Order: sequence, then C-alpha cells, then structure tokens
Amino acid sequence: TVLVATDDERIAALARAHGVEPVMTDSALPSGSDRVWAAIQGFDGEVVLNIQGDEPLLTGDLLDQLVAPFEADQSLEMATFGRELTAEDLASPNTAKIVLNQRDEALYFSRHPIPFSREPFNAGQDCGLKHIGIYGFRRSFLGRFCAQKPVELEKYEGLEQLRALYLGARIKVVRVDHESWGVDTPEDVLKVEKRLRGK
Repeated sequence: TVLVATDDERIAALARAHGVEPVMTDSALPSGSDRVWAAIQGFDGEVVLNIQGDEPLLTGDLLDQLVAPFEADQSLEMATFGRELTAEDLASPNTAKIVLNQRDEALYFSRHPIPFSREPFNAGQDCGLKHIGIYGFRRSFLGRFCAQKPVELEKYEGLEQLRALYLGARIKVVRVDHESWGVDTPEDVLKVEKRLRGK
C-alpha cells in the first residue's frame, strides 16, 4: 500500500490526481515518523517505509534494499541508508552524519562532524557515513517510537532518529552508492531540477 501523508490539501489533490491515496494528518505532529504512524492507522503491514517528500530521486530498488534487513532479522526495529561522506558533507550542518558499530548499526547521528579526527579527512577511510533520511520501521516499534515524546537529544540536533536510539532501538544502516539529493535549501531545488532534466 502506498499512502501520501500530508496536512496540505494541495498535496492531497496532487496525490489523488496520480492515483495515490492521500491521508490528511494533523499539522501539529512533531516529526515525519509521527505523521506516518497517524496515516497508517487502519492499514495492515509489518514493515513501514517513511519516504520523505524531499527525496525525489529514490528508486524502487533502493526501497527493496531497505526492506531486506527486516526480512533477514525478525527482531530488527528500524533501518535507514548511509553512503560515503565527502569533505563537504562532513562540514555541512545540513548533512546528518552516522557512526556505526561492527554490525553496521547506528551508534549516533549528528549534524556536527563525527567522529572527531586528529587526522586530515580521508574519503572512504573514515568511520562515519552520510545519512540518507529514509526510514524503515517495524510497525510495533514505530508505535512505541511515536508514543515517546521528542527527547532532548532529538531537539538539540533536529534529528528524529535520535529518539529511536534513546529508546534503545537497533537501527540497521544499509550502505548504498545512491547520492542523497534531498531538498533542504533553495540551492538544492536547482540541483535536483538539473538532475531530473538530465534523466
């Protein structure tokens, strides 16, 4: 089932025009994941993908890769994507960074350059990844996540996935080569439009 969760009737109308079911949600919800939880009430499904509207270049193959860890590990609560960092990514507060454990599970996310290094940046050899903000949730965990009010770490960093770590969730990070072209700034709109014209 594909749903568009929105609080804007213009977006709902666009979804209907493309044959996708919209679900109107409360504009006061604190995060995209809270909006997804509100939207899926009344729908079945063990694994829920939260696809942000500001990631227009995602493909079905990538989404299949995000579902695969849940099929392999029935106790997994959450999954997301990470890719190799560039020096520009590391320095940008608009880019979330991830550090991982040996099982490619997230230890922490930050907008600050992490981990701190005494050595010069070396792409491909540093132990951090760029976070691509698409999430998969086990439905039961998404309910627990949304029952927890936003926590201080989440508020400081502006990163909702820190609420999941606060709750003790395991977040599998699927390594991909896909470059995130999320639209966070006016400059990002121009970059994405250029890439779409090139397809």
